Amino acid sequence: MYKAIDKTDIAFLQSIVPAERICVGADINKDYSRDELGDVEKSPDVLIYIQSAEEASRIIGYANQHKIPVVPRGAGTGLVGGAVAIHGGIMLCTSKMNRILELDEENLTLTVEPGVMLMSIAAYVEPLGFFYPPDPGEKTATIGGNISTNAGGMRAVKYGVTRDYVRALTVVLASGEIVELGGKVVKDSSGYSLKNLVIGAEGTLGFITKAVLKILPLPGKTRSLLIPFPNIDNALGAVQGIMKTKIIPTAVEFMEREVILDAEKFLGKTFPDKSSEAYLLLTYDGSNIAEIESAYAALAEVCYAAGALDLLIVDTDERKEAVWTARGAFLEAIKSSTTQMDECDVVVPKNKVAAFLAYTYEISQQHNVRIKSFGHAGDGNLHLYVLRDAMNEAEWKSTLSTVFSHLYDKAAEFGGKVSGEHGIGYAKLPYLQSGENTATLDLMRGIKHVFDPNCILNPGKVIPFKIDISNTE
Repeated sequence: MYKAIDKTDIAFLQSIVPAERICVGADINKDYSRDELGDVEKSPDVLIYIQSAEEASRIIGYANQHKIPVVPRGAGTGLVGGAVAIHGGIMLCTSKMNRILELDEENLTLTVEPGVMLMSIAAYVEPLGFFYPPDPGEKTATIGGNISTNAGGMRAVKYGVTRDYVRALTVVLASGEIVELGGKVVKDSSGYSLKNLVIGAEGTLGFITKAVLKILPLPGKTRSLLIPFPNIDNALGAVQGIMKTKIIPTAVEFMEREVILDAEKFLGKTFPDKSSEAYLLLTYDGSNIAEIESAYAALAEVCYAAGALDLLIVDTDERKEAVWTARGAFLEAIKSSTTQMDECDVVVPKNKVAAFLAYTYEISQQHNVRIKSFGHAGDGNLHLYVLRDAMNEAEWKSTLSTVFSHLYDKAAEFGGKVSGEHGIGYAKLPYLQSGENTATLDLMRGIKHVFDPNCILNPGKVIPFKIDISNTE
C-alpha cells in the first residue's frame, strides 16, 4: 500500500506552498472527491493549488521518494474518474496556473499554462484573428485536461484532435525532473515522440506545467445547417456522401428529437425545429460566404437523396444561439432527465455508426433501460448515455455492467475503440483491458514503468499496474 500522509509530510508541503494554497483532510471541498459524472468518489488527503513547475517538481519528487500518490486536477469536468484520488494522497490542482504566456504570430503558436480554460483561449486569440481548432463541448475544461485526454470535439472531422495542435510540453516526471518535450518546430523526427506519449496519458506519465499550442488564422466566415430527417438511419446514411462533397464540413453532428426536447426543457428555450425524429447539424468555414455556399448544391443533392426533409440555414444570430446553445447543453440536459447516468464514449469506423446505433436500440429494449445518444457522425465518435431512472442500486449496477459489456464488445467487433475523446480514467479501465490484446497492454505497462516506476502518478488510471511498494516509511 502507499504511504499514509502524516504531519511530517504536511510540514514539508507547507514549506514549499503557502498555507492559503493547501487544504488538508476535512477542509477539502467535496467537489474535489469526484469528477463531472460523480460515480467514482474519493477525497485526496491533501489538496494543493499549484502555481509553478518548480513547486510541482519539489512536491512530486518528494512524493516519489516517499511513495505517496499524486493526482492532477483541472476543472473536474471529466467523465471517467480520471481526476479522482482513488488512493488518496496529494492532489495538485492547476486552476491557479491559468496564464496565457505568449502569442507567437510568426510561428503561429500560443504558450499557456495547464489551468487555462478552453473558452479563455478562444476569447484571447479570436479577436486577434487566430483560431485554436479543437472544440470539445465543455468549454470550461482546462487545456491541461484536454491534453491529458487528447480531447477531440465537433471540429475534429476537419481539423483533427488536441494531439494535432500540441507543439511542445513542459512536464514534471515522477522523479521530479522537469523536461521539455517537443518545440515550436513544425517537423520533428528526432527519436521517439515522448510528447505524444504524454498526450492522452491522463497524468499517469507526467505532470504538465506548460503547453505550446499550434494556432491557425481565423476563418473569415462560418455557417451552420440544420437538416431534418425522418429517422436516424436516413440521417446517418447521408454522412458518407456529405464527406465526399467538394468542401469538407468543419463538423457533422447527429442528434435525435428526444435529446432536443430534453435540451429545450433544461434550457427553457425553443429549438428552431423539432418536428422530425433525427437531425444532422453541419458547420462549414471558409474565407467568405460564397466559398461556403458553393458546397450547398452538392450537399442538398446528397441529403435529399438520403431522405432529408429540409435544409435549414442557420444564418441569423437568434437561430445560431438557439441551435448551438442546445447542442452544448445536451449532456447536462440528459443528466437532468434521470436520477443517474453513465456514458459509453465509443468510436467506430464511420461506416459502422448507423449499425452501432441500431444495436443500442436492441440493447435498450432487451434490458428495459433508456439509452440516449448524440455524437460526431463525421468521425464515428458516439456519446451513449445509459439512464438509471427508477432502478434500485443493485439493479442499476447489474444492468449497467451488462449493457456496457454488450456495447463495448460490439464496438470491438466493428473495429472500434473504447474511448473516442473522454479517456479511460478509472471507470473504463475494465473495458480497455478486455478490448486490447495482451501484447498491447504489456507495452502500456512497460511505458508506465519507465516513466513512473513507483506508480505514484495518478495510480489506478488508464492501465492496471502492479508494483511492490511495501517498503514505505
